Amino acid sequence: MESVVQVRSERVQQSIQGVVIQRTRLKLWFIPVFASILVWACLVQLWHMRLLSGFTRATKVSVCVEETMHSTTPRNYTSNGFLQVSCNGGLNQMRAAICDMVTVARLLNLTLVVPELDKSSFWADPSDFEDIFDVRHFIDSLRDEVNIIKRLPKKVARSYGYHPIVMPPVSWSSEKYYLQQILPLFSKHQVINFNRTDTRLANNGIPLELQRLRCQVNFHALKFTQKIEALGQKLVHMLQQRGPFVALHLRYEMDMLAFSGCTEGCTEEEAEELKQLRYAFPWWKEKEIVSDEKRSQGLCPLTPEEATLILQALGIEKDMQIYIASGDIYSSERRLATLRTAFPKIVKKEMLLDPEELQQFQNHSSQMAALDFIVSTASNIFIPTYDGNMAKLVEGHRRYHGYKKTILLDRKLLVGLLDLHHNRTLSWAEFSAAVQQSHEGRIGQPAHRRIIEDKPKEEDYFYANPHECLCESARCEGLDNSTEVR
Repeated sequence: MESVVQVRSERVQQSIQGVVIQRTRLKLWFIPVFASILVWACLVQLWHMRLLSGFTRATKVSVCVEETMHSTTPRNYTSNGFLQVSCNGGLNQMRAAICDMVTVARLLNLTLVVPELDKSSFWADPSDFEDIFDVRHFIDSLRDEVNIIKRLPKKVARSYGYHPIVMPPVSWSSEKYYLQQILPLFSKHQVINFNRTDTRLANNGIPLELQRLRCQVNFHALKFTQKIEALGQKLVHMLQQRGPFVALHLRYEMDMLAFSGCTEGCTEEEAEELKQLRYAFPWWKEKEIVSDEKRSQGLCPLTPEEATLILQALGIEKDMQIYIASGDIYSSERRLATLRTAFPKIVKKEMLLDPEELQQFQNHSSQMAALDFIVSTASNIFIPTYDGNMAKLVEGHRRYHGYKKTILLDRKLLVGLLDLHHNRTLSWAEFSAAVQQSHEGRIGQPAHRRIIEDKPKEEDYFYANPHECLCESARCEGLDNSTEVR
């Protein structure tokens, strides 16, 4: 009996060992097969993505920026004080300033109070930060870099008798200026208020991690409110349903002409009106301006009539949609007549949306500008007629989104060509060929910024081409602050 039990036991053990061996073999067989399936699945998915997106440069750039901006670990730091900032200028000047001030707060280990927006400039827009940007997203998305609060604590607020030092930082300053000149002030003052913030941080010579932080704020943290984003995307969808479109940033509003002193094509009465407006604003320092001289130097925005000829010379088809990304064009009925004739499919947001939809944005120029910003960034081609803040910020965003075509007009060259064509020195064929040839390398393609020593206003603007953030590999090896020096 015992021998029978023993035999049965041995058989059971052998069966168990057989199952174990079989399972082990199954595992050994299954692992490479599963790995192969996984690899093939990845390859199929990658091929599918490539088929859908063309595996464009935009994909590589976006992945790179995402990885370099969001791979940081949270910072634990003791705050050296509170930084208040009062932004000045229009929407895009303030946008760049906010990016700079976040970076300064990070550099100096400060607690940043949500920036105040300009309400006293020409536009008199009463919007607060939270009316334009998603303030909760702004605070949360930067919490690993900078501590941001909505308002000062009561113990250091003005309402409790505390008076911060108010000052403008020096324009185009390096990190050395902020570390050596500004940081020591916090040993005596708990709060400093920067009352001017436009271009207060240098384009170049800034550490790479701080340059990337400027990009993180610009491309990720400064997100428009849901109502602005939704209406902007509605405009984009309406335009795209009708076909490709050009966003023409026709900077020919009354404030621009008064500030610049450019009166090409204006009547004597209009020129006088613009001059009176210029004298009405004391912070516009230049008063007596010779329009012809500025135009010949390329310092004037192209007129609507000039822009029409340039679009035609560039080969823009007559049936192309032209979205006018701007405020009210000065003397628009007369000045836009030529453009409308040449390009019948001219549209503006006011033509596409119901008046009720835009009612909430009336008398809020920065919110209206935000809609144009969204459309301009999404357009098939973006053409600014003047290199102001919106033109530069949109250019930078289009580079980030895969170097989308942005035609950067050489106005100094173009006014010369326009005059030669007008006096019949150049035929239309010669004029068109010259315009196209001179802009082959001015379509927003990858490039390093130019440095012009001691002339930061004339060199390439950081936010128009933040090349430190637009690298080809996740580590951005070899792409530092080296630039072309002139």
